[in-house]
Amino acid sequence: MAKLSSNDIPLSAFEQAMHQFDEAAAKLNVDPGILEFLKQPRRCLIVKLPIRRDNGKLEMFTGYRVQHSISRGPAKGGVRFHPQVTLDEVMALAAWMTWKCAIVGIPFGGGKGGICCDPTTMSTHELEHLTRRYTAEILEFIGPEKDVPAPDVNTNPQIMAWMMDTFSMHARQTVTAVVTGKPLPIGGSEGRMEATGRGILITAREAARHKGISFQGARVAIQGFGNVGSMAAKLMHQEGCKIIAVSDIHGALNNPDGLDIPRLIEHVKRTKKVINFPGSKAITHDELLSIECDILVPAALESVIRGDNADSIRARIIAEGANGPITPEADKILNEKGIFIIPDILCNAGGVTVSYFEWVQDRMGYFWEEKEVNQRLEVIMVKAFNNVLQMAQEHKASMRIAAFMLAIKRVLEVTVMRGFYS
Repeated sequence: MAKLSSNDIPLSAFEQAMHQFDEAAAKLNVDPGILEFLKQPRRCLIVKLPIRRDNGKLEMFTGYRVQHSISRGPAKGGVRFHPQVTLDEVMALAAWMTWKCAIVGIPFGGGKGGICCDPTTMSTHELEHLTRRYTAEILEFIGPEKDVPAPDVNTNPQIMAWMMDTFSMHARQTVTAVVTGKPLPIGGSEGRMEATGRGILITAREAARHKGISFQGARVAIQGFGNVGSMAAKLMHQEGCKIIAVSDIHGALNNPDGLDIPRLIEHVKRTKKVINFPGSKAITHDELLSIECDILVPAALESVIRGDNADSIRARIIAEGANGPITPEADKILNEKGIFIIPDILCNAGGVTVSYFEWVQDRMGYFWEEKEVNQRLEVIMVKAFNNVLQMAQEHKASMRIAAFMLAIKRVLEVTVMRGFYS
């Protein structure tokens, strides 16, 4: 849980998101009533999911879907399966999605969903039933023109295939554009699995250029080695970066001369863990965060860099691969230390950008080669980075505040243009 040192008040995830919003909004001359409208989620749905386990026992799960904004288009955001999923967390993630989509200029609002469960204890059969029941419960709230779910923590293309099929069965026709992140044979997009990691690569490269750091040979530490972290490691390694440390929930490891990332990825596929990798030294999670490096990529869950450990960070650039990895208190400390932070709503927007490409391709029935997907992503991410950097320089603000300012202005423009129906 995040804390503000000034008054020692704990912040929930949603309060943290609103704190960031308020800091940016204070620099804009906007009617307070409109700002309040932009802050609050449009719709929050809680559903109860009875699932018959393989042992015959009936068990209840709780699911959520939040639509924060639909001003700029359908809501867009992932669905996560995790034992710590709460409505507050989903509200925060949906809000961040609104700003993320606005920053990269794609025509979506923010949405997010989740089920409070531990998928590691569930069989494939149980996961399918849980996914289909959840989809059925939120059926009237989702659709290509309403709200488009996608994979997130502990969900994957197979989960999306079940969601798409459930929606399609009720619609009595195949509706591929209802979700993104699907397998390629049923309307998925080339480049989607690598998209978030590629967006991290692009924005980190642009940040290094801005700070006068040679990207080739840059020392990189990556906290979290799931899809996002491993893809970022793979792509940055291919670009000549030296990945000196990585971690997952089981442990962390270091090699100051650089880890062999292709071999490490194969090791993780075999063992499901980064630990015990030949040619590396075991370190603690705290040691990874505080390791001296050019670029630190927190790519796991929220609030890993806090007021109690921010002063130990020795990276020159932090690229936020995860959502909300830095608390507001830590943000202030890091900015005072002169560390350049690429905020999550910019840094990890590659995933939703290629999700948008998938949605477009599904709707027109014509699919692009991976090279074209990557080229289009490159153009959008570089432009977004430079737009945020320009805003930061013009207003003498941090990249995070500048990103929120840019996003708020874009959502505000459309909201005022559309007016308020009453």
